[in-house]
Amino acid sequence: MALRLGFVSSREFAGMTSEENPVRLKRVLSRGDLVLFGITFVGPTAPFPVFGIVSSISRGHMVLAYLIAMAAMLLTALSYARMVEAFPVAGSAYSYARRTLHPLAGFLTGWLMLLDYSLIPLMSVIYGALTATRFVPEVPYGVWLVLFGLAITLMNWFGLKVTNRANFVMTAIMGGVVTYFVSAAIMALRAGAGEGVLFSTKPFYNPDQFSVRAVMAGTSIAVYSYLGFDGISTLAEDSCNPRRDVGRAIVLVCLISAAVFVLQAYLGQLVWPDFTSYPRVELAFLDVSRRAGGATLLTAVSLVLLVACVASAVTGQASASRLLFGMGRDRLLPPRIFAYIHPKYSTPTYGVLAVGVVTTLGGFLLSFQLAAEAINFGALLGFMSVNLSVISHYFVKSKLRARGFFRNFVLPLAGFTVCFYIFANLSNVAKVIGAAWCASGIVYAAFLTGGFRRGLTTALPEPLD
Repeated sequence: MALRLGFVSSREFAGMTSEENPVRLKRVLSRGDLVLFGITFVGPTAPFPVFGIVSSISRGHMVLAYLIAMAAMLLTALSYARMVEAFPVAGSAYSYARRTLHPLAGFLTGWLMLLDYSLIPLMSVIYGALTATRFVPEVPYGVWLVLFGLAITLMNWFGLKVTNRANFVMTAIMGGVVTYFVSAAIMALRAGAGEGVLFSTKPFYNPDQFSVRAVMAGTSIAVYSYLGFDGISTLAEDSCNPRRDVGRAIVLVCLISAAVFVLQAYLGQLVWPDFTSYPRVELAFLDVSRRAGGATLLTAVSLVLLVACVASAVTGQASASRLLFGMGRDRLLPPRIFAYIHPKYSTPTYGVLAVGVVTTLGGFLLSFQLAAEAINFGALLGFMSVNLSVISHYFVKSKLRARGFFRNFVLPLAGFTVCFYIFANLSNVAKVIGAAWCASGIVYAAFLTGGFRRGLTTALPEPLD
C-alpha cells in the first residue's frame, strides 16, 4: 500500500475507512524541529514591519499592546496543546472544530483559516518583492514577485527536511540582526539617544497618552506578529511524537516570541519616544534602526526583512498546504488533488503548488496594506473555535469537570473572550473582507451539500489512544 501513496483514485478513497486510508504524511520532525518551524513562521523580526503602525495607533503603548496580544495567544496556545493531545492529525483548527463542534463549524473554521494561511505567504512575498525592488529597481516588481513565489514553492516541494534546513539558516540570520539591534539600542540609550535611560515605565503605561480603545486597536494589529505559532499544529502528522511534542512546541514558541517582541518594542520606543514624529509610519523601524546604530544597522535591518519575508512565506505555505491536505482527505476539497502525497518527498504536492500560484497571482492583485487589514479576521475566529473545541471535547462530551475545571473550561473560556474582544476591535475593512470570504465559504458548503440537504460528515480518523 505504501508504494501507492498518493495515487489512490477518488472512488477508492471514498470507500476507505480511516484505518484503511493510506494517505498519511511521513513522521520526520522532532520537538526541536517543530520549535524551529514555529519561530521561523512567526519570525524574530515580526514587529519590524508594523512597528510604526502599532506604536502610533496605541499612542506609544506598543509594549502593552504586545503583552495583551501575548496573553490572548498564550491562552489559545494552551488550547491548541490540549486539542492536539486528542486529535494529533493534520488540519489544525479545522480538524478540532469538525470533530468536537459540528462538521459545518469545522468546514467554516478551515475556510477562514485558509484566508489566514494564504495571506501570510502572500504578504511576505509582496513585502519581499517591494523591498527587493528598492534595492534593485532595474528588475521589475513583477519579476521579483515570481522569483519569490517560485523560490518558496521549490523549498516546500522537496519536503520538510529541506525546508527545516533553510529555516535554520534564515532564523539564525534574523536572530543575529535582532541581537545587533538590541545591543545597538542599549548603547545608544546609554549615550543619551531618545529617552536616554534604560529603564522606564512609559512604554508600558504613559498616563498622558493612555487610552484603552487605542491600546486595544494597537493590540488587534500586534496579534499579526504572533501569527504562525498555530501553524505547528498543522504538522501533527509530520511529527515523530505529536501528542508530546506539538503542544509543548506551540507554547514554547508563543513564549519565546513574546519575550523577543516585547524587548524590541520596549527598546524601540525608548530610542524613538515620540510616536507622532515618524517620517513614514510604515517604515518607522528603519528610522529607529538608523538612530540606534547608524547606516550599518539600517542596512542590516533592510536586508534581514528580505530573509524574514522568505522565511515566513515558506512556513506559511507549508501550513496552508497541510490544511488543504486535511480538508482534501475529508473530501471537502477534491481529494485527488489536495489529498495527494508525493511518494518520495512526503509533501502534499498539489497543495504546495496551489498556494504557490495563489501567492504569486495575489501579489499582482492585492496591496500589502489590504492583505494586512484582512489577515487577522480568519486567524482570530479560528483561535476562538479552538478554545470552544476544548470546552466541547473535554468539559462537555468527556465530562472532565471536577479535576479539569480550570484547564478544560476556565482557560479556554478566557482565551475565547480575549480573542473575541480583539476581534471586535478589528478595522471595518478587515471585517468586510473577512465577511465576504466567509460568505463565499457558506455558498461553497451549500453546493457541497445540495443546499444543506446532505451532511458534511465523512469517515473521519478517530482520536488516537
